[in-house]
Amino acid sequence: MRTLVVAFVAFAALTACSSAEKPAPSSSPAPKPAPSTNAAAAALDPCKLLPAEAVSKALFLDNLKAVPGPAQDSTANGGKARSCEYQHDGKAAGALAVTRYEGKQGKPAEMVASIKKAKPGAKDVPGFPDGAVYYVDDQKTATLASAELVSGTPVLVNYTGPAKMTAEQIAPLVKQALAAS
Repeated sequence: MRTLVVAFVAFAALTACSSAEKPAPSSSPAPKPAPSTNAAAAALDPCKLLPAEAVSKALFLDNLKAVPGPAQDSTANGGKARSCEYQHDGKAAGALAVTRYEGKQGKPAEMVASIKKAKPGAKDVPGFPDGAVYYVDDQKTATLASAELVSGTPVLVNYTGPAKMTAEQIAPLVKQALAAS
């Protein structure tokens, strides 16, 4: 379980750092805008975007529990990452991360292309308007990532689970989270 969480946190930090083109100005802290819509507020709570029941169905596991994961905010690029960890009998079954780049101008397709470039073996996944990539990393976890604009804000969504999860299993989970954001 700890390996999956460490891999997830490392991925969230990497994508938060590699997905934005310009660092945030360091001369003065940017004001924190209040979420203007329910969708913006929900995007900060991935457990609401992807309920445990949906993950249970995809993994064919009963009694999955959704637990809020650690926040990973980056002052370098303005990324505000929130996660939801899915557990089965106390063991990690996967995690959903949602990273909002408030105050940034970004194109979702470029964000996805950046991840693909950074991750050896990443493969395009069809069926996502702005693209999606799937890869299995050195920690033996599978990840599918996509991005979209939510109320003009670039948002990166990724699900990381056991390496045995295929892109076909993860894609509906990421699509559901994107639709809810």
